[in-house]
Amino acid sequence: MTDQPAADATTRPNVARMYDYFLGGSHNFAADRAAAERVLEIFPETGMAAQTNRHFLRRAVRYAAAQGVRQFLDIGAGLPTQGTVHEVVRTVAPDARVVYVDYDEVAVTYARELLTDVPGTAVVQGDLRRPDDLLAHPDVRGTLDLDRPVAVLLLAVLHFVSDADDPWAAVARLRDATVPGSHLVLSHLTLDGIPPELAERGQAIYRNSSAPLVPRTHAETLRFFTGYDLVEPGLVETTRWRPDGDSELVDSHGYAGVGVRR
Repeated sequence: MTDQPAADATTRPNVARMYDYFLGGSHNFAADRAAAERVLEIFPETGMAAQTNRHFLRRAVRYAAAQGVRQFLDIGAGLPTQGTVHEVVRTVAPDARVVYVDYDEVAVTYARELLTDVPGTAVVQGDLRRPDDLLAHPDVRGTLDLDRPVAVLLLAVLHFVSDADDPWAAVARLRDATVPGSHLVLSHLTLDGIPPELAERGQAIYRNSSAPLVPRTHAETLRFFTGYDLVEPGLVETTRWRPDGDSELVDSHGYAGVGVRR
């Protein structure tokens, strides 16, 4: 990265930049790479799991567009990487509008630089834990019409929100702000079936990063879809949500699903 962030940004691992590293990106610092490598020592398949999550995003975005959705709110978008939402959806719907939201200032600044000349897109610094503030942001209101269906994308972000912050209430607020026919596209880390000692070692790394890691069970993740009708095949392992041959079936350590607001 060529900008000059605050010293803490370069010395404290950041979950968005760690994810960028897992994807093979270059928008990360030494502290991010070191923490990511420690994760890879425990879970060597993490890089493939990150790629699997991106493949799911593309399949789900194309699905929503095929259902007629033309507006996308990508919360926790992170650093722009190959195959961003507007690039994918506009292969199906060239008139689609996309708002990217992230809490991290560096990610937002970089995304704004990349998307300056891309019409129909906006980049907002916002906090999933404060959905009303996010929904009221002028760039959200100026880009999306909430009286028409919106696909809310929550890809690999909710597992960085603690139970104490009640992420289920935040998702419910986003649901209530959208109209019937809107979609929820969600993926979430799980450590179901992982030995407790390995799980603890992985979570310990993230406790020293910009956000804790909060893996959830299938039942806990399913709660986010309250008020939505799940699209077949339901909430499943990420690779098993409508695979189309774009990735091998690997252990993704995650659940994924798409719901349609009633």
